[in-house]
Amino acid sequence: MNIMSRMILPLMRRLEPETAHRVALDALQLGLGGVSCPGKDDPALSVRAMGLRFPNPIGMAAGFDKNALVVRPLARSGFGFVEAGTVTPRPQPGNPQPRLFRLTEDRAIINRMGFNNQGIDRFAVRMARLHRVSSPRRTPGAQVPVGANLGINKTGADPERDYPMLVGRVKHYADYIVINLSSPNTPGLRDLLEATRLKGILDAINAAHPERPPLLVKISPDIAHDDVAAVVEAAIAGGAQGLIVSNTTISRPAGLRSPYADEAGGLSGRPLRTLAQDMLTRVAQVAAGRVALVACGGIETGADIVDRVRAGADLVQIYTSYVYEGPGIIARLKAETLRALRAEGFETLADARGTALK
Repeated sequence: MNIMSRMILPLMRRLEPETAHRVALDALQLGLGGVSCPGKDDPALSVRAMGLRFPNPIGMAAGFDKNALVVRPLARSGFGFVEAGTVTPRPQPGNPQPRLFRLTEDRAIINRMGFNNQGIDRFAVRMARLHRVSSPRRTPGAQVPVGANLGINKTGADPERDYPMLVGRVKHYADYIVINLSSPNTPGLRDLLEATRLKGILDAINAAHPERPPLLVKISPDIAHDDVAAVVEAAIAGGAQGLIVSNTTISRPAGLRSPYADEAGGLSGRPLRTLAQDMLTRVAQVAAGRVALVACGGIETGADIVDRVRAGADLVQIYTSYVYEGPGIIARLKAETLRALRAEGFETLADARGTALK
């Protein structure tokens, strides 16, 4: 266990969740996250997708580092890629507190943060600084793909105007870009996943930025089954190179034990596992290998990672399990993933991809 996992996590569990989040960011900025995964990753875990190489398939999901403050510390801790954001055109405080809840009994989180962030101006400056750091000077393990997750403000938004502007601000500094249309905490945002509206937003981005990094769309696990095909086809027709499946859910699976289970907001963590995996399978069947898929939601073990890869995912992202375990989880997940691959008769992740769909 590194210093953060051994000394800081027990303290943070006693703090109010949003305070604990700020402490975690401060600790990472101070270098207390350590390097939990020194050396190179096993080649069996490497992934090539969207024209990028990932040393391992495990990424930090958007929402943890909204303002691109700790991208390099997260990369040094062993992630295969890091996604910063969600960032909006203008700074905004987000929803009133309390807005973040630990469902400890369920190993879950509910948030209704509301895209609190410092705005694209400060975000872009930090991304530019990261981009300027030359490779020879980077700490080993820090040279991994970095994504920028983009959203719109709660008020005064014009998606067909705002998303192209945001893409323009980050396209020279990000390895990939994510259009977030699936947070449940910005009124009307999920309406943009309607196929015609989604295609219009992507067309506006393509018209303004024909040359840009790979573009992904982050979708909701709550899309009606009958609408999945239309959403996937609209994303592909609009030039998206990937889909992130999925964001948090507004549903509440049966059996939640925490007294916070009825709080409003998006649920993430263990209770989301089945819903997220089912949505991934549906999306993968429609996509049929035409775009990269990033699985997110309820991933806690190496077996979970192999299950998502077998269901069609190229990559995975974690958030809630990282919050509960700290940076030490990354080394555990890599070791477990290798064991799970061997147990199922696969030599590499590439060998396993999509085999559950056949």
